[in-house]
Amino acid sequence: QVALLDIDICGPSIPKMMGLEGEQVHQSGSGWSPVYVEENLGVMSVGFLLSSPDDAVIWRGPKKNGLIKQFLRDVDWGEIDYLIVDTPPGTSDEHLSIVQYLGATHIDGAVIITTPQEVSLQDVRKEINFCRKVKLPIIGVVENMSGFVCPKCKNESQIFPPTTGGAEKMCQNLNVSLLGKVPLDPQIGKSCDKGRSFLSEAPESPATLSYRNIIQRIQEYCDQHHFHEEKII
Repeated sequence: QVALLDIDICGPSIPKMMGLEGEQVHQSGSGWSPVYVEENLGVMSVGFLLSSPDDAVIWRGPKKNGLIKQFLRDVDWGEIDYLIVDTPPGTSDEHLSIVQYLGATHIDGAVIITTPQEVSLQDVRKEINFCRKVKLPIIGVVENMSGFVCPKCKNESQIFPPTTGGAEKMCQNLNVSLLGKVPLDPQIGKSCDKGRSFLSEAPESPATLSYRNIIQRIQEYCDQHHFHEEKII
């Protein structure tokens, strides 16, 4: 049983990627009901509260914090094994709020996403330092858009060259686990736009294999840290 909480308040893309655009949140006696993709996958996002996907959410920090608190307090997730929280990039209100509000639950940790080029790694080093300052364990780093294999000639190109060694070198330097590398695959973008599962649409893709290995490593980490408790990433 998996709950997916989207706290990217200003750019909620989870409804689109999950094929749930246009869905509304329903109120019940026990609080807000999540929107379900499948029986075992419930989703909550500010995107479900907007009248149009193009509506801008122009909020200052306190209002964002209030909504995040409401999502954690008032959503009836039921019994869940994993709560996965999707955050925006950065180290701002949303990140401080979620760490503060979930502090007593012993969060299993953060999965940090980067791309190989130095411009991205600069931001991700800040994310890693943020996690360390707020005592949030780091499960590991994923390098996204890591190389591109041409479907016709099978040659591999570095669309985003790892000029400073990419995520691998950064992880070595900062003593963080590299969970895996996901190659650039145009089908990932297409699946997200259509709101379909990339793993189902492209089961033979090298990216699918990479995703599955990363998921397995995250599960192993969580099982080692909280074997019988509710797990929160």
